[in-house]
Amino acid sequence: MGDYARPEVLVPTQWVADHLKDPKVRIIEVDVDTTAYDQGHIPGALGWNWQTQLQDAVRRDLISQAEFEKLCGRSAIANDSTVVVYGDNNNWFATWAFWQFKYYGHQDVRVMNGGRKKWIEEKRPLTTEAATVPPTTYRAKPPDENIRARKEEVSSLLGKGSHNLVDVRSPDEFTGKIIAPPGLPETAQRGGHIPGARNIPWSKAVNEDGTFRSVEELKQLYEGSGVDSKKPTIAYCRIGERSSHTWFVLRYLLGYDKVKNYDGSWTEWGNLVGVPIER
Repeated sequence: MGDYARPEVLVPTQWVADHLKDPKVRIIEVDVDTTAYDQGHIPGALGWNWQTQLQDAVRRDLISQAEFEKLCGRSAIANDSTVVVYGDNNNWFATWAFWQFKYYGHQDVRVMNGGRKKWIEEKRPLTTEAATVPPTTYRAKPPDENIRARKEEVSSLLGKGSHNLVDVRSPDEFTGKIIAPPGLPETAQRGGHIPGARNIPWSKAVNEDGTFRSVEELKQLYEGSGVDSKKPTIAYCRIGERSSHTWFVLRYLLGYDKVKNYDGSWTEWGNLVGVPIER
């Protein structure tokens, strides 16, 4: 992992195993399957539900700064804690949580390379006992809008060629053959993609065991698909979780200077009145 631009944000499973009882380390599991944590998790890890704890269902937005502070406080996270996130499906929602930690200014947050899949495949210990932790007082920083794209910004860039626009969904979603992956309810009125976007599915950035590919392989994946590392980049998917994964790769593993996650993604763009799409 030493070749990555920011190798300190990615920790192996052994590092996590060595720090299970470290009081300065908090381990958070965030899964696509919100029942997975109860079926067995890393000892001492807390489970965050992406549907009920990491988004505001009424405003269709991220949780507010105040709610993020409460969530971290309930999870015994202090401002100087080292937070390690991991999850199922090759860290889909773990990287979404990582992105939110950075959005609210947490200094030391890391991703467990390989996620839940690798931990289980290595036959490391699991428990069904929910962790109990003492509450803390947590103070988040104001939102960092430099890592979040809004629909107005995306719309203003169309046709200018000034940015890389990366659609990380599956090819069938990109072409409009389907609007959302099977079994996932968040959807849009129209299928297709934002004009000018390049389709580079998020899953191509990981190996079979869920770990991230090498720098050389990642450069070939993105730059070989026409992404210009010198231009600002905006990644998007359906609701922002898969594009958080790509945002993490581009910003922290490849070291792109200006990368944003458009978390409104296709559920917003595909429902907007008066904006263009391509199929």
